[in-house]
Order: sequence, then structure tokens, then C-alpha cells
Amino acid sequence: MSEPPAYTGYLFPGRENLRHDIYPTISAAQTPSLKQPGKVALITGAGRGIGRATALQYARADVAAIILCARTASQLDEVQSEVHKINDSIRVHKFSLDVTEDAAVAHCAEEVKKTEGRLDVLVPISKGDPKRYWGSITVNVKGPYLFLHAFLPLLQITARKFNTITTVINMTSIGAHTVYPGLSEYSIGKVALNTLTQFVDAEYRDQGIQAFALHPGGIDTDMARSDETFIKGLDGLLIDTVELPGGFCVWLSAADRKWLSGRYLAAPWDVESIEQMQDDIVAGDKLKARLVL
Repeated sequence: MSEPPAYTGYLFPGRENLRHDIYPTISAAQTPSLKQPGKVALITGAGRGIGRATALQYARADVAAIILCARTASQLDEVQSEVHKINDSIRVHKFSLDVTEDAAVAHCAEEVKKTEGRLDVLVPISKGDPKRYWGSITVNVKGPYLFLHAFLPLLQITARKFNTITTVINMTSIGAHTVYPGLSEYSIGKVALNTLTQFVDAEYRDQGIQAFALHPGGIDTDMARSDETFIKGLDGLLIDTVELPGGFCVWLSAADRKWLSGRYLAAPWDVESIEQMQDDIVAGDKLKARLVL
């Protein structure tokens, strides 16, 4: 299997510390400390793939409510059924919407505030079509921005009212660190999303919000298969399970991890290894994009 260049950070914690499937430290089903009762989590792109798997991991974390957002209503119905098989006491709210439509996202925010009155975890997962240049950038940047704009006030209220840390997890990509012919629209969108995450941290850290840009790993999704150029660039790397990023999200939101806030992370990185690197990461202000001179 070929590996991405060193500058992508693929091997940041060391080859021996890469994971390709969910493991006990990030599995709420196996680690009681990851349980998050009382919390409300919102996941977009929740009808299938990474979004669906992430919603199910939060169900296993025993959150109080899960907000499911996706285009296809029938898929949301299926995910709701799966959530209730795991824990039938979880409140599930479903919103069939386009993440790039301002009014739809604003309506979702109003309904969540009215029905739940809090939001602890926001995971705006965007799915673009690499064949449609501006469409891809719009989905990868405008979609997460609209959810941030609509829900940051509620995240602030939740942090203050319940004396807790609320969490934003933007789903980015290792592609943000590469220049691969034919994928400029995808990479540009993810670079912008990483920078947006740094701004959320800079502007809202003192208000109880931690924000992360998470690469989900090499997962064989419909999007990865939708473009020949895209799939050629990932040849031999789509070896991670869809549950891996879901577990990583649960681990991130289970505690105060502000020392990692504003940074790029990758779901295949073993979290215990990352914790052992805390002093080095913080001292060097690593895992952030900047000009090196």
C-alpha cells in the first residue's frame, strides 16, 4: 500500500499508532467514561456513511437527544430506527434539508432551541460532488458555516447554562494538505474549512466551545467512488471502517480537550498516543496551518 507524503501528517503519531477500526478507548459501548447522558448532538449528512455511523456512536454514548439532518427523509427514518434499537429513550429529531440553504438551516436551529433548549455537540458533515467545482466548495465551506452561524449561539448558551464544554467537529480531509491534479475544488474547500475551525477556536474558546477539524480516515464511501480522479488518488488507502470517525467524535466531545481545539486531527491516529504527545503539540502549536519560513 502506498502512503501519502509526510507533509500530510498521515504518520504523525507513528505508523505503529495508526488505527483502522473503532477500538475500546473511543468506543462508548466498551468505555463507560465516554457516556454522555443529558447531552444533545446534531449530525448533518446523517442519512448514510460517516454521518449515520457517527449518529449511532452517539446513541451508544447514551446522549439525551440526537438531531439528524440529511437530504433524504427515508434515510433519516432508517437511522432513527437504528438509534432506537440501541437506546429507545433517546429523543430523535429529523430534518430533511439542504445544508447550503440559509432558511432551512435557520429553521432547524429555531426548532432545536425550542424543543431541546440546548446543543452540546455539532458535527456538520458535508458531502460535495468533486465534478462540480463551485458546488463542491459551497458544500464544504458554506454548509458548515451556516450551521455554525445558526448554532453557535445555542452552543454558547449550553456551555454557560450547564457549566459544560460544547463541541464543534468539522469533518475535513487529508486532501487539505495535498495538491493533486484534478481535485483542486475539493482540497481548496477543506483548506478553508480547517481555517474556519481555527477561527471558531480563536473566537469562541473563552465561551466554552472547543472546535476540531477531523479527517475521518480512508473510508470507501459513495463520494470516494464518484470520481475516477478522486479514487485514483486514494488507491490502496480506503482501509478504515466507517465507525472509526464516529468513535473519534464521541471521544472528542466526552471531555474538555481544549488543548487540541483549533487543530487538524485524523481519526486513524491512536488517541492514547496523541495524549502522550500533548506537551509537544501544545509547545510547538502543531497541527495548524501556517506559513513555515
